[in-house]
Amino acid sequence: MTASTASTAPRTGHIGLNVTDLERSLAFYRDVIGYGVLAEGKEEGRRHAFLGEGGRPVLTLWEQADAAYAAGRAGLHHLALEVDTVEQVREYETALRAYGVEFAYDGVVPHGEGAASGGIFFHDPDGTRLEIFAASGAEGAPAPVESAPTCGFF
Repeated sequence: MTASTASTAPRTGHIGLNVTDLERSLAFYRDVIGYGVLAEGKEEGRRHAFLGEGGRPVLTLWEQADAAYAAGRAGLHHLALEVDTVEQVREYETALRAYGVEFAYDGVVPHGEGAASGGIFFHDPDGTRLEIFAASGAEGAPAPVESAPTCGFF
């Protein structure tokens, strides 16, 4: 089916990330982000984990990388994870700070000057850029990047 004949565009099924250390990344996404482990493969050379909620895969981790994420290469820019409220974003911020994660900006910031949506911007253990955001609740906070989308510049 081509885009011109489809009634809707395809939805994202799940995101796959190459990681350098499956155990470290699994602990981060399971224990801090909160995804459940749906399946794991521990065979040497084929280590992976499927993570999700309600039995539905959201994220797969593949121990296939030999170096950290490189922002200057083509491919994933960042992974944005949505929650229902800005209070949930702040709860994640607290948990991530306790885990020792460094943030690109201080606190919850809007997606752009005057935007209601916003979130927190940080990196996973391999340096992959992540965002946790809510559709509203960031009103009135100053945008860290004027006249441009915040998520594009971290």
